[in-house]
This record gives sequence, C-alpha cells and structure tokens, in this order.
Amino acid sequence: MDRDAAHALLRAVADGDLAPEAALDRFATAPYDALAHSLVDTHRALRTGDPEVVYAEGKTTQQVLDNVAALRSTSDRVLVTRCSPEVSEALDATGRTVFLGTPKEPRGCVAILAAGTSDGPVAEEAAITARAFGAQVTRVDDVGVAGLHRLLEARAVLDTADVLVVVAGMEGALPSVVGGLVGTPIVAVPTSIGYGASFQGLAALLAMLNSCAPGVTVVNIDNGFGAGVFAARVARRARHS
Repeated sequence: MDRDAAHALLRAVADGDLAPEAALDRFATAPYDALAHSLVDTHRALRTGDPEVVYAEGKTTQQVLDNVAALRSTSDRVLVTRCSPEVSEALDATGRTVFLGTPKEPRGCVAILAAGTSDGPVAEEAAITARAFGAQVTRVDDVGVAGLHRLLEARAVLDTADVLVVVAGMEGALPSVVGGLVGTPIVAVPTSIGYGASFQGLAALLAMLNSCAPGVTVVNIDNGFGAGVFAARVARRARHS
C-alpha cells in the first residue's frame, strides 16, 4: 500500500462509500505480511514513497512467487531484481529485472549512460528500476571513453536530464568525463566487466570514488538497482520543487 492508496481508502470512509471495518481489514497487514520464509514489508511505500522490492537471487522460484503475491495483495506494481531464467519464465517475463504492473505517471527524467554493451544488464536494471519508481528514463548506450565522439553526440540528452546514471566497467573513467561536461547530479555505477587487473569491478569502483569531477556519487559494484532508486528520487523531487 502506498500513500495514494491509503488516502483513497480514508477518503472512501469519509465519504461513506466504505465501512470503517472494511478499511481496517485493508490496514490489518501493517507493517508486514509474515510468510513461512519471509517477512514482506507491504507498507514500505506508505512510509517512504517506494515499495519493497523482491530480490530473487538465492531464493527458490516458489519463494519469489510467494513474495510477489504478498506484495500484489496491496499494490499492482511489483519490481523483482536478479531473476534467474526460471524465475523470469514463471513471472511470464524476460530479463534479470522484471517489473509487474503499470508505472505511475513519470515525474522527472533520468538519463542512463552505459559505457559498453557488456555493461548493458546493469544499465537495464537501473533503467527498469527508475521507471518502476516513477521517473521517465532515457537510455544512452555504448558511449565509453574509447570513442569519446559518441558521448559528445549525446550532449543534448545530458543537458536535459534531471539526474544521470553512468554505468562503466574496465577503468571506470566515464563518470569523471561526464562530470566534466555537465552540472547535473551523477550516480556512478561500477560494473564487474573488465580484464584481470580490473579485479571484478574494484578498479572501476576506486576510480569513481576518486573522481576529480565534482557532483559524482557512487554506488556499489553492479548495483544498478540502488542507482535507479536514488536517481528516481532525485528526479521526482527536482520536478516537484
């Protein structure tokens, strides 16, 4: 349940369209739904504006489906991350990140830049998450520093977005380059893509943490979800103010 749903419920009671006892039944699962294997936070959206997300990795397909069902009992929008092919198939979807339902009307714009095609799955996780959390999303792919002219051609997108998510592996230089071109808030996402000395993303992470460009914040390696949530919240507030 989110704030809009709670407000609609209370308004129905105030207007006499819903009995207080029926409304009480709807609130009865607060603050969580206790399953055999999980405590599902069905009222997180009511507290924070953003619903709980199902992290599928390490869970059985049935556990994921149980979590999704619990969340869908109070909301028609559910995000599932790090899906195996079996979980995606069970959800009648494709890809590692699955959003079920219809996103809210978007507020604010998030531009997501991926250095290379190999960074695509992490960029996709960030993009789907940002859409699910209420922002408009624009993708800019394959604009790594090895071909700087490709990035410069995307300058118009960089200038119009409220926040940028910059995804890169290897040496992780792209966020610093972007940070030198625009004054837009940047979320840098290091990926585990790269040859041996990249140490599964550690080199990119350290490069981004040590960026000389101001206004760059960094999430953990391959954490497209965290970047998408942060970016959506920034974008929503930017357009709300």
